Amino acid sequence: MTASSRTPQHSRPVLSVLIPFYRDDPAALVLALDGQAVAASSPVEIVLCDDGSADAGLTRKVEATLSGLSVRAWLISKAANEGRAAARNSLAAAATGEWLLFLDADMTVPDGFLQRWLIAIDDGAFDAAFGGFSADAPASAAERVHAAIAEASNTGGAASRQQRGASAFCTSNLLVRSDLMPSLPFDDSFKGWGWEDVDWAVRAARVGRLHHIDNPAGHHGWQSVEQLLDRYREAAANYARLLSKHPELAGLPGARVARSLGALPGQSALRGLWRSLARSEGTPMRIRTLALKLWRASWAAEAMPR
Repeated sequence: MTASSRTPQHSRPVLSVLIPFYRDDPAALVLALDGQAVAASSPVEIVLCDDGSADAGLTRKVEATLSGLSVRAWLISKAANEGRAAARNSLAAAATGEWLLFLDADMTVPDGFLQRWLIAIDDGAFDAAFGGFSADAPASAAERVHAAIAEASNTGGAASRQQRGASAFCTSNLLVRSDLMPSLPFDDSFKGWGWEDVDWAVRAARVGRLHHIDNPAGHHGWQSVEQLLDRYREAAANYARLLSKHPELAGLPGARVARSLGALPGQSALRGLWRSLARSEGTPMRIRTLALKLWRASWAAEAMPR
């Protein structure tokens, strides 16, 4: 692992913005954050982790971007891809701020985003908070289904998410008190994509105060239907691991659907139907998103312990 940094500030930042990335260019997000950090009421630093992209051109571009920032910022570069949980743990260990704000490299931030988080820090009695996200417009028709699924999951804002509790937390746009992380790292046994965020939040709720607020970041790193089909299949093992670690989550809608499908003889034969409906451009969006959820539940049913 290598790191590049600017001259450290003498005062401890209130907020460390932490951005892992893998073959994505975080420059646009970093520049937007720098402009907001300069105008913020408290000191802010930015820390990035390249999780093994092995792209010298991307590294040079990121380092050039960081060298031109007004706030303290640096890059951690890993020799090999270690996964989302491990990358975030490395960022948390390297940060010097009192609070840590995790963002994804493909997110966008509206005006006043950082200042609203700093106000929440001053006003809130919590140890971790999730600000939610908004669905940025997809760049192509192939990405519309993913954007629709994401938008539906955030419907109702903080009030709705507060009722769902820890299961509604994500690691993108997540604010955490820094002294919580050494004893509560992300579980890096979750490999690939999915569910390490909910696992962390469930564990965090046992030792700290979790809260939901409305300070959304934009999300535009949408996947095509084909990519979602692959990811949902691969994430089944992680979902089974989540339920194994936290049996109290058995009542989640996804878990209930997976159990119901698992009770059907030969339910895996229905995957062809779910896949076809999800791919069909002429099918109504609500049917396409439902088909993807059933596809995901079908694979989870197979991975869940009997």
